[in-house]
Amino acid sequence: MDLTITALLIAALFLILGAGVWVGLTLTGVAWIGMELFTSRPVGDAMAITIWGSASSWTLTALPLFIWMGEILFRTKLSEDMFKGLAPWLDRLPGRLLHTNIIGCTIFAAVSGSSAATCATIGKMTLPELAKRGYPEHMAISTLAGAGTLGLLIPPSIIMIVYGVAANVSIAQLFIAGVMPGLLLGGLFMGYTIVWSLLHADQIPPAEQHLTFMEKIRTSGSLLPVVGLISAVLGSIYSGLATATESAALGVVGALLVATMQGQMHWQQFRDSLLGATRLYCMIALILAGAAFLTLSMGYIGLPRHLAEWISGLGLSQWQLLSALMLFFIVLGCFLDGISVVVLTMGVLLPTIEKAGIDLIWFGIFVVLVVEMAQITPPVGFNLFVLQGMTKKQIGYLTRHAIPMFLLMVVAILLIYLLPDVVTWLPRQMVN
Repeated sequence: MDLTITALLIAALFLILGAGVWVGLTLTGVAWIGMELFTSRPVGDAMAITIWGSASSWTLTALPLFIWMGEILFRTKLSEDMFKGLAPWLDRLPGRLLHTNIIGCTIFAAVSGSSAATCATIGKMTLPELAKRGYPEHMAISTLAGAGTLGLLIPPSIIMIVYGVAANVSIAQLFIAGVMPGLLLGGLFMGYTIVWSLLHADQIPPAEQHLTFMEKIRTSGSLLPVVGLISAVLGSIYSGLATATESAALGVVGALLVATMQGQMHWQQFRDSLLGATRLYCMIALILAGAAFLTLSMGYIGLPRHLAEWISGLGLSQWQLLSALMLFFIVLGCFLDGISVVVLTMGVLLPTIEKAGIDLIWFGIFVVLVVEMAQITPPVGFNLFVLQGMTKKQIGYLTRHAIPMFLLMVVAILLIYLLPDVVTWLPRQMVN
C-alpha cells in the first residue's frame, strides 16, 4: 500500500510539474491530494498553519537580505574591478587569465549566495575579455561552468539557509563548514586548468604585461571594497558578534555603501535591486511553504517512517547509502532546481540520515556539493541556462565542456567522505 501511495504522489508531482505549474504550487497541490485521499486530518487548517509557520520563521529573514546584497553588488563595478585586480597576479601561472573565472567566482560567491548570479556576474566580465585576448573558448566556458557553482557552497549561501531551516541545524555552523570544501573545490578547478594548460601550452596566449610587485599591489587596490565586505559579513558570523540574519543586514548596508562609493547607486539601481531580490525570494518562499506542507502531509501518511525502515532494512553501509543518495539527487536535479530538491527531500530523508549516524552539518555540505553538480547537468542545469544566454551555444556543447568540472565535484565528494574533518573541523572550533 505504501508503495502504491508513493507511486501515485510521485506521478502526480511530475504530471503537475510537466504541465508547467509553479514548483511551489505543485508541492502544495500534491500535499493536498495526499492528505485528502489517504488521511482523516482536515486539510484546510493543516495547510494554513503549516504555511504560516514556514513563512514566519525568523531564521529565514537572512535569506531575502543576502539575496538583496547580491542583487545590489550585481549592479556595481565589482566584476570589472575584480578582473583588473586579479589579472596581474596570474601572468606566471599556467593558464594565466583562465583562472580569473575560478578566483573571481570564489570571491563573488562570498558576497552573493547564488550560483546563477555568480556565474552571470563573472561571465559577463570575463568571457568577452578572454575571447578578445585569444583564450580557447571551450576552456573559458568549462572553468566558468564549474566555478559558477561555488555560489552555493561558499558562504553566505542561500541553499545552506534553506537546508539549515529544514534540518534544524545552525546556519552559522553550516556557513563555516562550507569554507574549506569551497576552497578545496576551487583548488581542484585551478589544478585541472593548470594541467590542461601545460598539456596545451600552444593554446594559451603569452602574458601581455610584466608589472613590478608594487605596481601589482596598486592595481589590486580595486579589490579592497569587496574584500572588506566579505570580511565584515563572514567575520561577524564566525567571531560570534552577529547571527546569520544580523550579518545579512550588515551585508546589505555594506553593499549599499560600496555601490554608493562607486557612484553606481541611483534610484533606478536601488529599485531594480530591491524588486529583483523580492521576486527571487517570493519564488523561494512559495517553494518552501509548499514543501513544508508536503512534508506534513507525508508525515501523516507515514511515508518518511516507512522509507527509513525500508532503507534500514537494506543493510546499507554509510558509503553505500551516500552513493545511492548522490545518484538520487543528481537525477532529481535534472528536473528541479537545487532549493526545490532540498526542501522536497529533507523531510523524508533526515530520519534515515540520523539513524545512519551521519553528521547533519557534514550531510548539509554533501547535499550542497551534489546540488552543485546538478547545476551543470541537463535538462534543468541552471548554470547551463545562464551560460547559454551569454554564449548563445547549444546546451549539448556546454554540457560536454562542463563534464570535467562535474567529475572534479565527484572527486571533492570522495575527499570529504574520506577526510570528513575538511567539513567538520572549523564548525567544531566555532563551538569550542
